[in-house]
Amino acid sequence: MKIAIMGAMPEEIAPILEKLGTYRTTEYAGNSYYEASYNGVDLVVAYSKIGKVFSTLTATTMIQHFGCEKLLFSGVAGGINPTLKIGDLIVATKLSQHDLDITAFGHPMGFVPGGSVFVESDKTLIELSKEVAKELGKTVQEGVIATGDQFVHDETVKNNIVKHFNADALEMEGGSVAVVCNAMDIPFFILRAISDTADTDASFSFDEFMESSAIISAEFVMKMVDRLAK
Repeated sequence: MKIAIMGAMPEEIAPILEKLGTYRTTEYAGNSYYEASYNGVDLVVAYSKIGKVFSTLTATTMIQHFGCEKLLFSGVAGGINPTLKIGDLIVATKLSQHDLDITAFGHPMGFVPGGSVFVESDKTLIELSKEVAKELGKTVQEGVIATGDQFVHDETVKNNIVKHFNADALEMEGGSVAVVCNAMDIPFFILRAISDTADTDASFSFDEFMESSAIISAEFVMKMVDRLAK
């Protein structure tokens, strides 16, 4: 089995590479991919850089060029569900693109002809995450994650996203990764640790808590890899 592990930023995959210890670096399509064998499973780890375009490129490369059969995404997100606090974990049950807007043609927000507003995550991997959460003694919330090419720190924008998508968290890569995996029939799992609360103080709290939240998410994803390797 070959598993892709993605993040958007170096900080999101650094704890994973540290755990692997030894890995081979391959440069391809303007990015670095880190290959390793871990508990009998082949891993390909990469950070895509921020945003939907780069994450689409990286996810596609990991599947088509490197032959990955499952994709796990580890990273941070802004929480917009008031029950989510900094450091909490959320698993995406489905994802949308909150900045995809052709409502002028009578379509709902996030919809494009030939596509759908939401893409659902792999249910088997979600069930596995519940077992891992129980093993670790962690509470993991399931919910909707909305993706867009903007760092949301405006209350009006946040409320509009909640209105259209009933989203629990916001980030900048998951929705596009979901589209790629869905189109290529690759089971995928998106885990985010809350680094900020998508409010007017988001930039401050992001700087302060991003690294610690990324570590929490990465540790959980590696526990999932342990389970998949059995």
